[in-house]
Amino acid sequence: MYPFNMKALLLSQYNQLDIADLPAPVPGVEEILVRVAACGICGSDVHGYDGTSGRRIPPIVMGHEAAGVVAAVGAGVTKFKAGDRVTFDSTVYCGECEFCSQGEINLCNNRQVIGVSCGDYRRAGAFAEYVVVPQRIAYQLPDALEFQHAAMLEAVSVALHAVRISEMKGGETALVIGAGMIGLLTLQAAKAGGAAKVLVADIDETRLQRAKSIGADDTLLLSGGELVKEILRRTQGRGVDLVLEAVGREETIAASIASVRKGGTVTLIGNISPEVKIPLQVVVSRQIRLQGSCASSGEYPQAMELLASGKIKVQPLITAVAPLSDGPAWFARLHAGEPNLMKVVLDPGA
Repeated sequence: MYPFNMKALLLSQYNQLDIADLPAPVPGVEEILVRVAACGICGSDVHGYDGTSGRRIPPIVMGHEAAGVVAAVGAGVTKFKAGDRVTFDSTVYCGECEFCSQGEINLCNNRQVIGVSCGDYRRAGAFAEYVVVPQRIAYQLPDALEFQHAAMLEAVSVALHAVRISEMKGGETALVIGAGMIGLLTLQAAKAGGAAKVLVADIDETRLQRAKSIGADDTLLLSGGELVKEILRRTQGRGVDLVLEAVGREETIAASIASVRKGGTVTLIGNISPEVKIPLQVVVSRQIRLQGSCASSGEYPQAMELLASGKIKVQPLITAVAPLSDGPAWFARLHAGEPNLMKVVLDPGA
């Protein structure tokens, strides 16, 4: 089978993506070679495209939201065989450190991420015809789950993880701030997790319409102090039980803290501003729990189950499915902030 070349979308330098002929990766002893059928463009890829994240140092093949078919397996692979439909976690965990032994694989001391080059390591991603991943991060894909929907599983798992560590008991009123991809999936994850009512706030009317169409109990075209005022009005000054913050800016985090009830939880999913100020006395005196949420940690099976059952819907969030050759144009449009774009899925086989 080897050697052979493959087509890949290469970030050759910042703001420049090229369709390149690269050597196909060779699976190691416990790795599988996946022929990629679908790979979603993540917001972190767009930030990597222009260099703002510092985590996609060129040259690198990006892409970590993917699914496909096993093309070959390493000599030590026991869980998969050629022809299996699979998806895989974006996190490559070691399986041996103290956090992995406790099941907190997202906190692995030796954590790497597919499609990321940050100086400490370089892992080729799935914007290519083939990608190699360790068998321990891969999952069998149900036949009923389409590849383009499976490419959304990584993002769904992120949302499910945020809800899980928020420790909902059921019956809560929750506020999701930010109606981007993760916010809209978090809305659905909170509903699936037992929230009685989920409100969604954003400054984009189109995104709020989409939130309403997939299950938001109400939407708020508000931000900052105006959002806080409306939340307190609706809850008779009490505040909501849980805020799921999916933006990651100082103003949205401040609004989250001001909107939650005494003893409530603010789960921070968004991660844009490296540092923010927080009203310490408010957090302490109202006993507010600030909970960070990092990636996912074993939620893939649950994500597949919820997609298969229709409890979480991803089709309304997919803007386009396009061939890999159209990747540079789609990245340019996403980077420019073109309105009404949500998830773009690339198909290297098209």
